[in-house]
Amino acid sequence: MSIMTIAELALWQSSDFGFTLLDVRRAQKRHAEGDEIAGGRWLDPASWLDWKDEFEAASQPVVLYCAHGHEISQGLTAALRAMGADARHLAGGIEAWRQAGHPVARLGQGPQRS
Repeated sequence: MSIMTIAELALWQSSDFGFTLLDVRRAQKRHAEGDEIAGGRWLDPASWLDWKDEFEAASQPVVLYCAHGHEISQGLTAALRAMGADARHLAGGIEAWRQAGHPVARLGQGPQRS
């Protein structure tokens, strides 16, 4: 299955397991919320055709998250998996991550507890 739970992501972050974390929220939503899951990299979902090939033959898993874990992260995960990438989306997105009490980082700053 291509779903990652909040607990699984927390475990991966606390271990030495190599993976790429991608924030694929729309730019406006991301800036309005002002935070991100630490260690992530933002990629504009509207420009996915420009960056998708970077992950086609990635040597490590890719975890995508959006605001609520619905259309954006699920659709991009499916596209990357169809290309052969080991991709999965975060169930519930960053909203579920915050609600579980995991730390977030203010955009441009260090981690903070939610």
